Amino acid sequence: MKTLQAGDKAPQFSLLNQNDETVSLSDFAGKKVLIYFYPKAMTPGCTVQAQGLRDVNDALLAKNVVVLGISPDPVKRLPKFIEKENLNFTLLSDEDHAVADMFGVWGPKKFMGKEYDGIHRLTFLIDESGTVEHVFNKFKTKDHHTVVLDYLNS
Repeated sequence: MKTLQAGDKAPQFSLLNQNDETVSLSDFAGKKVLIYFYPKAMTPGCTVQAQGLRDVNDALLAKNVVVLGISPDPVKRLPKFIEKENLNFTLLSDEDHAVADMFGVWGPKKFMGKEYDGIHRLTFLIDESGTVEHVFNKFKTKDHHTVVLDYLNS
């Protein structure tokens, strides 16, 4: 697992969103894009993380930052998560984890003594020119949105 670092060019990708529409990174040229990878919709940690981003989305938009959440969930699961949590940003389905592989966030994990491959909870801030500006890799899910805003305000 080789994770992208600040200064790396972000890989171009296209995935289906919650409305079964294709969304590409190139759609957001001229904007900053906050790409956060999360393991599974409607689980406790992922819900808290999404709620935090929902609550600060206006502040992010004011800083020209668009939020994209990416998980291996199937497209049909995403609208339920958006509706249940009143999310105000785009979720993308990466069922074959191809994009997670490109960003270096798919790999071995341990949970309750069991080893398996899955999404590592990392967030990438992509600048207006498509370069990784910052990688957020040290945060608690409940503080994720604060860590992002603190960085943007610094």
